[in-house]
Amino acid sequence: MVRSATGAEAPDPLEKTMSATVTADAPTAEAASAGVEPLRAGAATATSLWNDSADLEELRRSIAFGAVGATCNPVIALTTIEKHLDVWGPRIAALAEAHPTAGESELGWLAIEQMSIEAAELLLPAFRASGGRDGRLSVQTDPRLHRDADALVAQAVHFSELAENIIVKIPATATGIRAIEEATYRGVSINATVSFTVAQAVAVAEAIERGFDRRAAEGLPDHEFGSVVTIMGGRLDDWIKASVAADRRLVHPGHLDWAGVAALKEAYRIFQERGYRSRILSAAFRNHLQWSELVGGDLVVSPPFEWQLLIHENRIEVDPARIDVPVPAEILAALLELPEFRRAYLEDGMTVDEFGSFGATRRTLRQFLDADARLDALVREILLPTI
Repeated sequence: MVRSATGAEAPDPLEKTMSATVTADAPTAEAASAGVEPLRAGAATATSLWNDSADLEELRRSIAFGAVGATCNPVIALTTIEKHLDVWGPRIAALAEAHPTAGESELGWLAIEQMSIEAAELLLPAFRASGGRDGRLSVQTDPRLHRDADALVAQAVHFSELAENIIVKIPATATGIRAIEEATYRGVSINATVSFTVAQAVAVAEAIERGFDRRAAEGLPDHEFGSVVTIMGGRLDDWIKASVAADRRLVHPGHLDWAGVAALKEAYRIFQERGYRSRILSAAFRNHLQWSELVGGDLVVSPPFEWQLLIHENRIEVDPARIDVPVPAEILAALLELPEFRRAYLEDGMTVDEFGSFGATRRTLRQFLDADARLDALVREILLPTI
């Protein structure tokens, strides 16, 4: 990975790289008639495509593009229920009737469990074909438990028992790192979430390794866990942009859109060098670089279905060696001048105890907590309609 500018004069690296990774600004008749299917071409490499939603309709269409897994979080789950309220309203009412003492939160999470079980079933063929490495459906632990490692582990174990191909999301905070090791030891497949930085990714991978080693030391069964370590590249972009704006700094237009990609490429390099038994996962899309710059790597990309449509319609070029192409040196050098990017990009940029105070962590946890509260309100409206 190039870490500093060369100092030599060269054409604008952003313009050069963007032109190399997209065939046109918009879909062309020639590209369409050629039948180019970039997502399927990408899925034919070592890179796995997952869908960033458990919405059954979207997941079925994503599988047709080559998807072999799916992720979800409280915001996505709420959006799915709201989008299909004609389906989920009666189902939540039926859950309330079947669980007469359950509160709003419990009923909301029972609905999420049902959604996850049904989505997981769609992924079973990929799960079995890959020996458990893919075909996974992510279920996220309740963000209201983010301060309690024991509660996170207990819920992770429960979720892992819903279906054989469930993978459980636990936040990459100091509390979550402890929970990830323990849950791995107990046989849970992990997908780290609320994770934006190289330091977090490495800490999660090490926690998973410790969990594996404890299992081996006790002679517990060995199998393919399929664990992944998410870096929410787009949310890192969001935070770097917010911090730059707060500091009243001007940065070359477009450079900030590479922050998440740079962190993902650096984390991937470290994972490959050290042979961690987990894969990097790219999530929280804000631009197509978070797919096109990672293609060819032994990792997972998980764009929302709308981004999959955009990549498909715009015929984004597939370069199976793109993962090995460094972020342009001038762009990386400019990013490394930003304190918050250095914290995100350098392996020693933060200690584990600092993960929870990182701006993107705080913002994302707040959003997930808000989604939980909104789901409670939605269930309340179903149980106690105002009209």
